[in-house]
Amino acid sequence: MTQASQAETIIYTHPDCAFSAAAKMEYRRNRTPYTEVDVSKEPDKIPDLLALTNGERVTPVIVENGKVSIGFKGGN
Repeated sequence: MTQASQAETIIYTHPDCAFSAAAKMEYRRNRTPYTEVDVSKEPDKIPDLLALTNGERVTPVIVENGKVSIGFKGGN
């Protein structure tokens, strides 16, 4: 399977967000590969985050197989 055909998971995070940490921990525990976008380290990605959240600066935002989830297990 090539990388292009693999399902991709992107997690937009911020270091001060406990829900971002919880999401990353669960993905690691389940051995689910993901790409992290830490918006504090990659501020150029903030417009992408805002586009996914209708303008809200909230993390985590998880994009999995094209499906967007805002928050993690009831929190954001």
